[in-house]
Amino acid sequence: MAKKAKKTSKKKPVKAIKPEKPEKTEEIKRTKIRVIGIGGGGGNIVSEISSKIAKASFVVANTDTKSLKGSSRRVSKFQFGQSLTRGLGTGMNAELGKEAALSEKERIKKLLEDNDLCILVASLGGGTGSGAVSTFAKISKNLGNLTFGIFTLPFKFEGERKMEIAINSLKEVKNHLNAIAVIPNEKVFQIINKDTPLKEALSVINKFLSESLGGLIETIYDPGLINIDFADFRTIMEGRGRLAYLNTVEVQRKEGAVKDIAVRVLNSPLYPYTIRGAKGVLFNIAGERNLSLSDVNQISKAISELANPEAKIIFGIAQNKKYSNVIKTILLATGCGMKIGSSKKRKIKKAKPVKRKARRKPKVKKAEKPKTVSKKKITVKKKRKKIRVKPKAEVQIENTENNGDKVRKNAVQIRQEADELEKEMAEKEKIWEAPAFLRKKTEKG
Repeated sequence: MAKKAKKTSKKKPVKAIKPEKPEKTEEIKRTKIRVIGIGGGGGNIVSEISSKIAKASFVVANTDTKSLKGSSRRVSKFQFGQSLTRGLGTGMNAELGKEAALSEKERIKKLLEDNDLCILVASLGGGTGSGAVSTFAKISKNLGNLTFGIFTLPFKFEGERKMEIAINSLKEVKNHLNAIAVIPNEKVFQIINKDTPLKEALSVINKFLSESLGGLIETIYDPGLINIDFADFRTIMEGRGRLAYLNTVEVQRKEGAVKDIAVRVLNSPLYPYTIRGAKGVLFNIAGERNLSLSDVNQISKAISELANPEAKIIFGIAQNKKYSNVIKTILLATGCGMKIGSSKKRKIKKAKPVKRKARRKPKVKKAEKPKTVSKKKITVKKKRKKIRVKPKAEVQIENTENNGDKVRKNAVQIRQEADELEKEMAEKEKIWEAPAFLRKKTEKG
């Protein structure tokens, strides 16, 4: 008997369960920061600091082909103005540097677009850096980028002409920047000996800038216990042409370290000004997990006391193992109280003393000399008394006799009496006019 074939039931394939698609999350835009060194000096600074700072792109821009070839491999190279300079420098001709940049506006625009923050670095006093920086800044501003300028001023031994070029460049570029930091090269003598070689001295400034910029970029990118992001940075950078102070200080954790870091971060010897009167302040304090509230309070109080009472102050705290046994403070202040375009501290104008009018001394009258009266001989002439006789019709003389009766006289009688009286008077006058010794004789007989 044939065995019945077993019925084999085909199993239906199990449908694979498709994994649920994860919900779309909003991508956080990564902040784009570009640091551009313009000219020979600016290119050297950016070449040196590019190896020490991550998370930002670096560009060296110059008209000089030879100078660009000597730049670090870590930076992008941007040559401009070849039609004007033929691959050479500008020879301290700032106008030529400006024309070279203007002739390449479209290329510069492509270099700067699609960035959130552009940091322009230049050593002012030469032709390319001093002349071209205003064009780069203006294009960056028009693109809507936050633009921060960091500039060094020439040494005194480089001459007054170079300093004049630098100051004029500062005045022109400041209105196209949100903030501007100024470091005179001369200040480096406060840190090093005067016998230090020039290259080493300039490297001290480059090291300071790399530490300061590195601290700022780190603060923007890295999250913290109290976080500072790019929006906070934008708040502090609002405005045009604000004088800025940027400094990063790191000290070993020991007794008195907190006080030391507060003093050092506020008093960098390379700046000719402090944060006094600043209108915007951003600072971040980084340390280990044992960073205490007392430490934060001491540093924060020292910073806020120098700022303007109405300043916008934003602070952050970062705690990480990489800060083992150290405290690090990053400080950015904008709107500091010093005039842009001068390397000297602002002087308080003293009120001019009011000139009081000197009282006039009363004029002393000279003693008048007594008038000399000249004695004059006074000659007295005796005048004859004239007896006026009234007309007959007008004269009526009343005469009184002993008995008191009034006697009326006519004109003839009056005339006779007058003639007799006149004769009598004439005879007496003769006697008066004669000398005394003759008068006696005449009287006798």
